[in-house]
Amino acid sequence: MKKLIPMLAILLALCMILPACSGGSGGEKILTVQVGPDPETLDPALNSAVDGGNMLLHTFECLLTVDKDGAIAPGCAETWEKSDDGLTWTFHLRDGLKWSDGSAFKASDFVYSWQRVANPETAAPYADTVLWPVENFDAVFAGEADPSTLGVSAPDDRTFVVKLSAACPYFESLAAFATLSPVNPATVEANGDAWAVSPATYISNGPFMITEWVPGSHIVTKANPNYWNKKAIKLDGIKWLLIEDSNASYSAFQTGEALFIKDVPTEEIPSLMNNAEFHIDPIIGTYYLNLNCTKAPFDNEKVRKALSLAIDRDYVANTIMQGTYVAAYNFMGPGWADPAGGDFYANANGGKPYISSDYDANLAEAKKLMQEAGYSGSADNLDLTITYSTNDSGYHKVVAEYLQEAWKQIGIDLKVEIVEWASFTPMRRAGDYMAARNGWVGDYSDPSNMIELLYSSNGNNDGKYNNKDFDAAIDVSRSTMDVKQRSEALHRAEDILKETAGCVPVAYYTDFYLQSSKITGMWHSAYGYWYFMYADIK
Repeated sequence: MKKLIPMLAILLALCMILPACSGGSGGEKILTVQVGPDPETLDPALNSAVDGGNMLLHTFECLLTVDKDGAIAPGCAETWEKSDDGLTWTFHLRDGLKWSDGSAFKASDFVYSWQRVANPETAAPYADTVLWPVENFDAVFAGEADPSTLGVSAPDDRTFVVKLSAACPYFESLAAFATLSPVNPATVEANGDAWAVSPATYISNGPFMITEWVPGSHIVTKANPNYWNKKAIKLDGIKWLLIEDSNASYSAFQTGEALFIKDVPTEEIPSLMNNAEFHIDPIIGTYYLNLNCTKAPFDNEKVRKALSLAIDRDYVANTIMQGTYVAAYNFMGPGWADPAGGDFYANANGGKPYISSDYDANLAEAKKLMQEAGYSGSADNLDLTITYSTNDSGYHKVVAEYLQEAWKQIGIDLKVEIVEWASFTPMRRAGDYMAARNGWVGDYSDPSNMIELLYSSNGNNDGKYNNKDFDAAIDVSRSTMDVKQRSEALHRAEDILKETAGCVPVAYYTDFYLQSSKITGMWHSAYGYWYFMYADIK
């Protein structure tokens, strides 16, 4: 006969368990949060998603970091300087840096990591974005030169040197970007791609380290005892709930299991508007649609334009999205810094939106363009079938349902395909779709960060847009240090993008989320990230 467990033992066990979630006394101080479902990858070189990026900010640290005011701050590098011509950058690492397993951290680890990103065999989606100015990157990325010839070196264990082929005015932002996080050469070489899927092999250098990973459930990161700034860390750990269903994440917040959730059910927003724990923050980024330019009918510019014009953006942003987003009539929205000064959005197209807000006129033009493209359908005679792929979170499904009705007005029968998040981004990147939801949140404020997504060789060019004039404009922006010329080139690139409808902007992002008043010391950036590493629970 099994022994009955005394009630006192149960109560004692509960007293030990509960503080781990609530931050109470007598147990570990664990902050439980939800920022997304299972990440596609937590390999810094391969990640291109905001949720994965948010976790990487806590497990890795780059040469430089971004502080709560959005300014560049020291990271692994305590000091750094550039040459007078801006072509040589020298970073001096902190003394005594270590990996989470206690092994010595060396400047050569940055050399290995940057070469790995440049190596075409790695297939890093951000490679061109973050390494284009580095000497010999083009040849390495094209497979014409060995990664060892990339313009990076470590003359000693605490010095990392980068040589650029062209001066880059925002290079400090690149040095702070997660793709260029250092990875531990020993664990990568010993385990291949599998190094980034198991706590046993996931060696990192940031304030937290992964100690538990249960796919479909949670990831636990504990404070890294070997982090150089460990004295500033107040939490014992962060538990990341891997939840795709916003109703489930909301339930976790309501019960106190989670003190922060990113995914709030859209149907709950009206009732939360006066809740002090509900936040809506502007970020720089655009919710847009990809039309696969390599597949008919989207190889026809007129069809792409028609689909863009057939969308009532005001209705989407203010009715479907309940005013939590802003209607997007340009690709580049507010908040991007124009190299020539001011706001890039305000300076675009002579200060006027690229797409008119007159929906009725736009719809009439869309119908005309479809006829010119050879389609004669109407709302009562659908003569073109398109499959639209999206994941089911936030407003994505209701936006898809709206598109079914909107595009029906120009003779399109839209089939909606719901894809799990873990499969959605690799499918989109591979081009295995016709039309798909997409979006981008800025990694730094230079407009190149988003406009270059449409560059023909960019690893995040999911729409497979390829326009030689657009590429030429981007090339000019990369080759000049004259701020006026650079600004003109970037604006010209957006002009071309609009004229050819390389993608379909829908709305400008905000982040809306629930954060318990028990959390102190954390912050949210304009780049869509939450910084929990210096948080506390009161």
